Amino acid sequence: MELNIIINQDCLKGMKTLKDNIVDLIIADPPYNLSKGGEWKWDNSVKLAGMGGNWNKVMESWDNMSLSEYFAFTITWLTEAQRILKPTGSMWIFGTYHNIGIINVVCQLLNIEIINEVIWYKRNAFPNLAGRRLTASHETILWCNKGGKKREYYFDYEYSKNGNFDYDSLKQPGKQMRTVWDISNNKEKRELEYGKHPTQKPLRILKRMIQLSSREGDIMLTPFSGAGSECLAAKELGRNYVGYEVDPHYVDIAHKRLEHAMLNNQMNIFDSINKGEE
Repeated sequence: MELNIIINQDCLKGMKTLKDNIVDLIIADPPYNLSKGGEWKWDNSVKLAGMGGNWNKVMESWDNMSLSEYFAFTITWLTEAQRILKPTGSMWIFGTYHNIGIINVVCQLLNIEIINEVIWYKRNAFPNLAGRRLTASHETILWCNKGGKKREYYFDYEYSKNGNFDYDSLKQPGKQMRTVWDISNNKEKRELEYGKHPTQKPLRILKRMIQLSSREGDIMLTPFSGAGSECLAAKELGRNYVGYEVDPHYVDIAHKRLEHAMLNNQMNIFDSINKGEE
């Protein structure tokens, strides 16, 4: 298996080519199936008075399935993910109320163990535009393992208690990490420099998952790599990565982000060498 690569391919095809028990970590941000329902995202093109900003609709062909299609899709990709994940590995899955129930049920049908259900609280959540329901201010994250008689998954308990989490107002220093995370969805400038994805996740939450459940040198796979945030987070933490993405536009963004990070790393090494020679 070639490492440190993002492949412009449907993950359903790509994962089928991989051997059993070959990856240490999977971070999956599957389609939420929102396009059909006319959900909204932040944009600078359409002004909606009284709605707190400029918004337009997310309409993506890969995010528009019937209920039966989405259920079958979820069974297919999770079956492959379970097969390629090592017994010592973990899988993190993002979702919202639109799709996380289906994912939870499929995990149980496949005997994938759900270790924890994490609530990612987003204090800067987008408002409900119609004014007919509460503002959706969280996403759900399922932390899972392969399943089986033994619980062999890796967990860095020391990091979970004593890591640097000053960006999370709910994490108390020296205390066990809880299942509600207060992590801003705002991205740093460098995360959006080459473009963005409608459901792009901030690096800080991805790095938390990676450090909790993998070691340096491990292999992280992301079936829906989008703009490459999972791969970039893995790279910056010394993990290997493999990503699949069907849209060439997002593959291009991801490649540019990773190339930029590589150049910065080389420059930092060069600067360190020069300082050492002074």
